[in-house]
Amino acid sequence: MPPELADLHIHSRFSRATSKSVNLENLHRWGAFKGLRLVGTGDMTHPVWLEELSAKLRMLESGLYAMDGLKGGPLFVPTGEVSCIFKKDGRGRRVHLVVIAPDLEAAGRFSRALGRVGKIESDGRPVLGLPARDVLEMALLADPRMQVIPAHIWTPWYSLFGSKSGFDRLEDCFGDLSSHITALETGLSSDPAMNRLVSALDGYALVSSSDAHGCEKLGREATVIEGPLSFEALSRALHGGPELIGTVEFFPEEGKYHLDGHSGCGPGLAPAQTREVGGICPVCGKPLTVGVLSRVYELADRDAPPAEIMRPDWHVIPLAELLGQVFDTGPGSKAVLTAYQRLIEEFGAELSILLETPVELIREKAGALLARAVQKMRAGEVEVAGGYDGVYGQVKVLSDSERSSLAGDSLLLGAAPPKRGGRSKAKAGPKALNSPAEASASTPATKP
Repeated sequence: MPPELADLHIHSRFSRATSKSVNLENLHRWGAFKGLRLVGTGDMTHPVWLEELSAKLRMLESGLYAMDGLKGGPLFVPTGEVSCIFKKDGRGRRVHLVVIAPDLEAAGRFSRALGRVGKIESDGRPVLGLPARDVLEMALLADPRMQVIPAHIWTPWYSLFGSKSGFDRLEDCFGDLSSHITALETGLSSDPAMNRLVSALDGYALVSSSDAHGCEKLGREATVIEGPLSFEALSRALHGGPELIGTVEFFPEEGKYHLDGHSGCGPGLAPAQTREVGGICPVCGKPLTVGVLSRVYELADRDAPPAEIMRPDWHVIPLAELLGQVFDTGPGSKAVLTAYQRLIEEFGAELSILLETPVELIREKAGALLARAVQKMRAGEVEVAGGYDGVYGQVKVLSDSERSSLAGDSLLLGAAPPKRGGRSKAKAGPKALNSPAEASASTPATKP
């Protein structure tokens, strides 16, 4: 069986700062657009969302769920995120956890347990004054097959190792239950090579997910699992078994906490620059927000990741961003959205285009400029300006000379280029693609 792509950490419309369009139907549709085979439900502790999941999903023999009455598209597994805010060793701690349940019944037991100690109705990602260790225990009591994964483990404010509120050792967070943590989520601002600089993490599986707050963000990171998919296969992958093939990654520089800095002061600072200024912002004179790269270097005890423990990873730029560079416009412009739709109709899925469609076929069907962009992205030939303190970084794959020399071949499947005179600031969203043709777009197996 070919490898399958899974995006386990997402959010529903019941989470704060999330698109109201995130329902099961749109997750199913966009999962197909992206080429995902397994999608987490997100927000499984929210009572109304859990009720909706129970009404619209049916369990298969594999232990995973399918949308009742809809064919194709991704399968689902119950997942949710919990925000733990607590004090430990004299410091305030903020740690986010992704919880994966074997079935909706176990998700319900876990939800009710959390509901006895805090409010779970106000946010799909409940904020609880509980230590992360206690939430792990509650998950295991709900069902011993529950999997708890520390989320985006390096981000400054809400993570296991974050500079503002995290720990230096996993054991200091989870104590006597540390052995039940088998997988760690790298987050958008780090990748496996960075994580493998810390030998204390050698025994943990590294996984990636989108943490999507809107359907169009699905699959920007993903975990690659050997098929056929089942809950047991997923569990083995999350324990570091051979089912875990690798991950699909952001270029970590694009993540919004990769470097150190202040969002209102900028630009971001590399670790050496932060040391030169003593951790103080040279613009405003306040302490810098120490980002992921600096924090990794702080805990690292290696100069390079050992090859023998590395699994494959593939760095991608979302297709809408690539198209924005092709058209020299915003990723939510009409030209980009039109081209995106036609590319999905032609090739079947976004991640298939980014990872495996032959460059020559892209050139033939969509033009030399997109083909060049995909080719350079796959080779890692990009220019980056790192993100910092909540500001996304910029990854440039096409030079001005390339765009000029190939400008006559920039049309994509008949999409008209944008008018000159300024870059569009429009944002892509789930409402951009709703045609019957898109809703029935097929999803081929995607093999990195």
